[in-house]
Amino acid sequence: MAALDWSQCPAVESVSGRVSGAWVFKNTRMPVATIFLNLQAGLTVDEVMEEFSVTREQINAVLEFAAKSLEAPPTLPTPAPAPANAHSL
Repeated sequence: MAALDWSQCPAVESVSGRVSGAWVFKNTRMPVATIFLNLQAGLTVDEVMEEFSVTREQINAVLEFAAKSLEAPPTLPTPAPAPANAHSL
């Protein structure tokens, strides 16, 4: 699975001098990865909000972005191979 391109998520930013350039919620020092790690560890969204002072909207924005990135890209039709002739062999 390819890494997410967080630069396409309007709710986050990466600033070289802030949290070593990690992707954080805009205007915060809160790494986006912290949300996923704590949800994976069993915390609820409400518990994450309380523990890390982030809003439901912020959490929803990154979860929705991650979910959309997992959708399969549209497949392009495969072009038919060019017919071979005696000169191309």
